[in-house]
Parts: sequence; structure tokens; C-alpha cells
Amino acid sequence: MTRDFNIRDSFWNPNFLYHSSHRNTLFDIANSFQLEISKPTEFFPTRYSNNVQDSNSVLDLIFLCPSSLEHDNHHICPDCRLTSNHAPITVNILILEEHIQMTKQSFIKNSNEENHFIKELINSFKGFNMSSIQSIEAFEDIIQSLAISIERTWHKYSKNVNITKHSKAWWDESYHRDLNAYRQSRCLED
Repeated sequence: MTRDFNIRDSFWNPNFLYHSSHRNTLFDIANSFQLEISKPTEFFPTRYSNNVQDSNSVLDLIFLCPSSLEHDNHHICPDCRLTSNHAPITVNILILEEHIQMTKQSFIKNSNEENHFIKELINSFKGFNMSSIQSIEAFEDIIQSLAISIERTWHKYSKNVNITKHSKAWWDESYHRDLNAYRQSRCLED
């Protein structure tokens, strides 16, 4: 959260000797978003007065997440203000590389593939001998075998589909039939 808050206060400007009653309200608002005021790496005024009798001040503030790497690591750039009376504030935000999954394994609800998947899992589960579980290790082995069986069966019957903005979780085979019927007849009833 950043802007020209137009509040003079000794907390963020050591050259100003007074406390503003608005500071507490501003901090309460920032706190409601789990943000705290960030201190610059080097102190500079953020507002430069055009009147030589007025002092330069700090009115532009930045509030960041206190646990972020950027907190207390922003810069005030007085040399970049050009004709403005406010100095820009910069902060480098690290953007981590993120893997975005573009495909997923799936099958259509109520399809033959789903039915085969369920039947094969049930038969697989029936084949496990649970009476020989005498230890935690034996129990963990059975659980591991179940997990392998589920994964193997899933990959056997599911297919790789692309995830797009048009992907619809509710779309099933009956919609395909209805859509194809409409495309052939072009009749509004279909």
C-alpha cells in the first residue's frame, strides 16, 4: 500500500518534531491488511517544497508485508523526480518462477473408462490380504501397495487433457451428444 498520505509525523520523518493523530488511524488500516510501514534503505524527503521557506518533508509512504524480503528495503529516489515535487519510491519485488500445470489426467464422468477404473480398483482391493497385518510396517506396506494400485489403475484409464479457460468440470458425455445433435439439425429444440 503506497501513496502520498499527506501526513507529517516524527515516526517517518526525523526532521519533524510532532506526532499526528492521523498516524494511529493509518496504522490501524494498514494493520487490518497485515501490512506495516516500511523504512527506506536511506532517508530522503519524499516531497520537495517549491517555497524556500517551507521544509521538505516525508509524505509518501509504503506499507508492505513485514515478513517479505522487500520490507524495510525500498528506495527513495530524489534524483529521479525531474519536474515533480515528489520523489519516486521504488521497491524490487522478487518474482519467483512458477510452474503452471497445463494438462491433467482425467476421464469423463459416468464414462466406460470411469466404470472400468472403479471395477478394477474394487477387484484390486479385494485381492489384498488384511489378515496378515501384525505390525505397523506391514500396515504401511499394505497402504503403499494400495496407493501404487490406485495410481497404476488411474493412469491406465484416464487420459491426458489440456486445461484451458474453456475447460468445464460439469461437461459430460450427454452434453457432447446434445451439442452434436444441435450442430447437425441447427434446430433450437435440440
